[in-house]
Order: sequence, then structure tokens, then C-alpha cells
Amino acid sequence: MGGIVWLASYPKSGNTWTRAFLHEYIHGSEKENYNINEMNVLSISDNGLVWYEEVLKKPVKECTHEEIAKARPLVHQLIHDKTDGFIFLKTHNAFVVNQGIPLHTPSLTAGGVYIVRNPLDVVSSFADHMGLTVDEAITAMAKPGNASDTSEKAVFQIMGSWSEHVYSWTKRPNPSLFFMRYEDMLNEPKAVFGDLVQFLHLPLEPDRLADAISRTSFDNLRKMETEKGFKERSPHSERFFREGKAGQWKFELTLNQVKRIIHDHGEQMDRFGYLKEAEMFLRNPSAMRRQQAS
Repeated sequence: MGGIVWLASYPKSGNTWTRAFLHEYIHGSEKENYNINEMNVLSISDNGLVWYEEVLKKPVKECTHEEIAKARPLVHQLIHDKTDGFIFLKTHNAFVVNQGIPLHTPSLTAGGVYIVRNPLDVVSSFADHMGLTVDEAITAMAKPGNASDTSEKAVFQIMGSWSEHVYSWTKRPNPSLFFMRYEDMLNEPKAVFGDLVQFLHLPLEPDRLADAISRTSFDNLRKMETEKGFKERSPHSERFFREGKAGQWKFELTLNQVKRIIHDHGEQMDRFGYLKEAEMFLRNPSAMRRQQAS
């Protein structure tokens, strides 16, 4: 496989975990001590300023929205041309067109990996990462066409609402797109990550797979962040690797907040198997909290 492989997700859905695993699986045997801050050897963000400024020949802060949009495919070409084989590009952009220009250049794309996570769990992590209250995060995740501004570190991203994002990537079956649920990554890591390795046409080696999964477990990633720091941590949050669990929403959200998220995203939640449990929770929250705790 050669070209760009997109690692796509709505923010705080498991993208960084996936990148960590791939870096460890591919490069882990080369080093004894894994460093999460070296992931950009294999995977980089599609909105990093350095690439855009190389193409635009001026600081991004001096560029218009239109100039950045037009530079995007040239940035993808630059990254592609500087890479032997395939390169993983992390993206939180929805699979949409901006000013007539695709946010993910088709002619340079070899494939993609899409990670989805229950929005009921996403919202607390998203709030912490963005420096928002949970209610503000619920509103942001429901906002059609939601986009971030260009900052001192990155150009703007167009995420859309949570529902728009996941639907844009998954509305049509595509053999070149591998799909993973965050919850399955937690519960069945060998099966899910093993399938990912095979999708990428990498050699599937059971011992290597088990070692990469172990090294990049949430507990180990959290420990590494404590010891070495993590340069992708948001200035709004105390740490990047916050909980790494499924179902914490049952303790973190109020009933009204759960109802709001179901109202905003029920159709897409149903597609991915999240709606039924949420509706059961509303009928008997105490019982489901006890079940989760056990």
C-alpha cells in the first residue's frame, strides 16, 4: 500500500490510541523504550502549520480562509511526495468539500481508518479537551458545520456535528475504509487490531501484536504521559489520556444531558449500537449504574 492512509475520527474517539498502536507495531522492535511523542515518525496531523507555510510561503496567520483551503491539496501532495510507501495522516475533518475542494485529496489516498465512539462518552472528554462545560460541549457537538479556527499551531478544521462527522465517513460501504468502534478496541483488542494490521497489508505476527497492544494500553499511555509529558495535550486539560473507558457517561452525565444527546444524535447512535443502552439507562439509571460499577 502506498499513498495517504487517513486516520479519521471525531475528536476524543480513539485516534491517538490507534496511532500509538500502529507506531509501536511497525517500529516497536527498533527501540526498547517506547515514546508516545515519537508517533509523528509514522503519523502526522493533516492540519499542521509547518506544511501549510511551506506551500503558502508566508505565515498562516496572514492567510485567508480561502488561501488555506486552496493550499490543502498542495499540502497533501507535499506530504505524499516526501514519503516512501504510505503515510498515516490524522484527521478530525469530516469527509466533505470546502469551497469546492475536498478536505481529503482522493488522487493521493490509498485508504482510510475510521474510529467511532459513543457520543455519550465523547462529550466529557471533548469538554475537558476544549475547555468547555459539558453542556457547552453538547451544544458544540450538535452544531451543523461546526469548525475550529486557525490557531498558532494548526489550520482550521471542519468537523461538523458528531452525527454529520460519522455519517460523512460511513454512509457508503467502501472496501478501502476500515471501520473500528472504540468500545470493541477496548473489549476485543486482539481481534480489532489484528484486523487493522491485515487491512493495512502488514504481516500479522501474534507475539508482535500482543506486545504492541500491551505497550499501548491506556494505563501504559497514561503512565508515559505522566513520566514524559505529551506534546498533543490541550492547554485546557490536565492530561490527554483521561479515562480510557466505555460507559463512564452513566456517572458523568445527568438524565437531561443524556436526553439532549439522544435527541441530537439518536439516528446515528442507533446505526452504531449505542442507542438501545442509552434508552434503557433513561428507564432505570440506578440499575445500570450498579451494573456498570460491577
